[in-house]
Amino acid sequence: MSALSLSEVSFSYIPGEPVIKDVSFSLESGRILALLGPNGSGKTTLLHLILGQLSPEKGKIEIFGREIRSYSRSELSKIIGLARQEERVAFEFTVLEYVLLGRAPYLGPLEAPGSEDYKMAVQALERTGTLHLQDRFLTSLSGGEKQLVIIARALAQMPGILLLDEPLAHLDLKNQSMLLEVLENLREQGVTIIFSTHDPNSTSIVADQVLLLRKGSSLQFGPPGDVLEKEKLQSTYGVPIRVLETEGERYVFPENGRRRKRVV
Repeated sequence: MSALSLSEVSFSYIPGEPVIKDVSFSLESGRILALLGPNGSGKTTLLHLILGQLSPEKGKIEIFGREIRSYSRSELSKIIGLARQEERVAFEFTVLEYVLLGRAPYLGPLEAPGSEDYKMAVQALERTGTLHLQDRFLTSLSGGEKQLVIIARALAQMPGILLLDEPLAHLDLKNQSMLLEVLENLREQGVTIIFSTHDPNSTSIVADQVLLLRKGSSLQFGPPGDVLEKEKLQSTYGVPIRVLETEGERYVFPENGRRRKRVV
């Protein structure tokens, strides 16, 4: 069964100025999809449509075979989790306290987390390799540690679909490697993952499918080997591109004008 299906979905913040235009694709359960495109291409808006925070003005979104509008907000919050690039918190939470916030969909008004909620929070920390941080304050973490803990909070919801908005932005190579390994492990555990990025190289490493976006329109959907082609990427980003392939993976670099001159 498809975890997610979009059919000719369009959305505008301002009437007549679509941010998402006629986007269609289907994603199987337990797969990783990268939403790839430059800044302003509609990636974050598309994530919010999938999350149900925005409603398409045209087209249809289905989650596990049901139209998204047939779900209640409470149901969706248990099925789909979102890990934002940056989350601001008003209080000084420890890591465990922060991850427990992900259990909110399962709690009544003013209900305190119980033993099952603590169990799920600890499990989410284990799945992201951050259990050793549970007593640290969130504000004391490095960028990479904090990104993994944000994912743990989303996982505490026990979602079948995990959405990540630019999860690799501002991370150094070590933390990027850690995060990509976590995503691969979650895929092996059956979690369907959709992440936005403007970096083609991260999609080549971890994604099963890539949706290439430009100005809200889908240019292509398919495996990285089909999508990460020089002409398509040059058209998307508006700059000359070099694509190198090694050990079955493709790597993308901006072409340097002075380098081209020397070679010629």
